[in-house]
Amino acid sequence: MEQNELYMSRCLQLAQQAEGHTAPNPMVGAVIVCDGVIIGEGYHHRCGEPHAEVNAIRSVNDQNLLMKSTLYVNLEPCSHYGKTPPCVQLIIDKKIPRVVIGMGDPNPKVNGRGIQMLREAGIEVVENVLNDKCQDLNKRFVTMFTNKRPFVILKWAQTQDGFIDASRTTSEIPPLRISNEVTKTLNHQIRSIESAILVGTNTALLDNPHLTARKWSARNPVRMVVDKSLRIPSDYRLYDQTTPTVIFTDKMVENKTNITFVKLDFSKAIVPQIVDYLYQANLSSLIVEGGTQLLQAFVDAHLWDEVHIETSPEIIGAGVKAPNISMKIIDTKWYDQNIMVIGIPEA
Repeated sequence: MEQNELYMSRCLQLAQQAEGHTAPNPMVGAVIVCDGVIIGEGYHHRCGEPHAEVNAIRSVNDQNLLMKSTLYVNLEPCSHYGKTPPCVQLIIDKKIPRVVIGMGDPNPKVNGRGIQMLREAGIEVVENVLNDKCQDLNKRFVTMFTNKRPFVILKWAQTQDGFIDASRTTSEIPPLRISNEVTKTLNHQIRSIESAILVGTNTALLDNPHLTARKWSARNPVRMVVDKSLRIPSDYRLYDQTTPTVIFTDKMVENKTNITFVKLDFSKAIVPQIVDYLYQANLSSLIVEGGTQLLQAFVDAHLWDEVHIETSPEIIGAGVKAPNISMKIIDTKWYDQNIMVIGIPEA
């Protein structure tokens, strides 16, 4: 691996440590190298706290070494005042002579301006090192600025013959158990990373779900449910007020503690309206967990970026059919007898 790529890989490793904590900010890591030796490292820990470049510069014991060092960072340094001062000015002030960048910042407040400022200050800038990997790490952040919507993940578990549940008409009948203990825990890990999670009315009525990351020691996503006529009983878990919850309805309802009612126009397609609400709320990613009707609506609207499908070896012969989706498989893993595939839209 070429030297620039080696140090950029380290930036990505550092950045990944903050997964699930920086949104809506990107995950960023920075490495400072002097005479072939790493003398400083840092990453952005969470939104509102110092950026990766600041933490890396602060970690250098002998600040004089910065004047003959290279700073590696997976995202173009910011050039504007947000919750923290611009990193570009700090780099210039510290007289760092060379900066290697993984990818440009799609935020229009930056978007090349940081690189321009560095070059105008006489700093050598190398761009697009491991660009694809940098883009993938911050796919949520990139999607928000390039597509003006959150990164959308569709997720369900199905039997080998393609059913996500048995046919049920009451919550007294428990849901079909497809996931095993390992994949249940992994599902909660995924929830802890993403900004929001969404289910439809029937899923909420039949399963009375928590929609939390309780099996993983981390934050919960914002819970969301489509409930046009407000059929979900007030004693269900979604109304427990323990976690921020959004209820999409056609009613005008006064908000409660941790519960926001959002009125949609159900005479029109609701998926674009839901996606736009998340964008306006600065929620950069969404997991859609069911049921089939809601998942299929996202598929048909072409408003999804990844699909996670867990398949068990069980055959039940009849029940609730899984959504119909065309995809390109990018990853496959086995968890005991269950297989998990991750797919993306076909080009």
